[in-house]
Amino acid sequence: MQHEKQKIAPLSPKELNIHHFGTEWKMNIADFHHLFHINRIEDVRAKIKFPLQPHRKTVYDFVFLTQGKSVRSKGLHKYEFGKHTFFFLPAYQISTHEYMSEDAQGFFCHFDAEIFNKLFPHSPFYEEFPFWQFAEEPLITVEAEQLEPIMNILCRLEKEYLSNKSFHTQLITAYLLALFTEVKIIKKSSQETHKNAALRVTERYKTLLSQYIYQTNKVSEYASMLAITPDHLNKCVKATIGKTSQELLADMIILEAKVLLKQTNLSISEIAFKFSETNPSDFSRFFKNKTQLSPKEFRQMVTY
Repeated sequence: MQHEKQKIAPLSPKELNIHHFGTEWKMNIADFHHLFHINRIEDVRAKIKFPLQPHRKTVYDFVFLTQGKSVRSKGLHKYEFGKHTFFFLPAYQISTHEYMSEDAQGFFCHFDAEIFNKLFPHSPFYEEFPFWQFAEEPLITVEAEQLEPIMNILCRLEKEYLSNKSFHTQLITAYLLALFTEVKIIKKSSQETHKNAALRVTERYKTLLSQYIYQTNKVSEYASMLAITPDHLNKCVKATIGKTSQELLADMIILEAKVLLKQTNLSISEIAFKFSETNPSDFSRFFKNKTQLSPKEFRQMVTY
């Protein structure tokens, strides 16, 4: 019997503050923080409790570094990025934030999709901007000659937020659309490396894992979804990232289990049965083998 996927309660903007900063310090936020927020990274970098554990959240967010380096994940993909680079993360995507250098500067912004509803009532805004989609590359680097309009828009968004007088939905939305359109043009004009067939298969496999990990943990069923043999899938994954398709599936289970352990009150046995019909003790051994911590130890681990 397949177990239904329980919707994991994602973190709200208020809960994200605790996730990022703990309870020792609170950011000075505007009244409409739940709908839109922007801040300078250098103003809060020293207060963030790195590394941030895997989590989901209700808002879309992006980071734009003007200086320094950072390491952040989107699903199973881990990215290191630096100066003049955007990192885009859609709502409800699992993410970790492992590191940000002490000299990091730039902008962090989050927003609720609700602010785009009037402009995009029938088709979601992210369909217009691919970098907001789950399976797309989240990094976009801005060349020096393209930087001025990007910085102008970010500074205008910051000024509007800091005024904290009222939430001017149309103005905020217009600035965000202008920013995303500029980025879309930059992405389109940049020289992109053509993906080979093995890489395309691996990326599609990762996307399917994020969608169906609660429905099946059999590599053969994912291969069937991709209309290829399990052996061909394994060769593609191995050639691309040096892991087997089974190892990648295990990575996805661990990632989801970490979120369940931290963001739900499900028992360890209930979490175990989300991924298999085996004895919960087998799941605990599997988890500890992969993380060096038992599920109970991971759940009790202080992260801020």
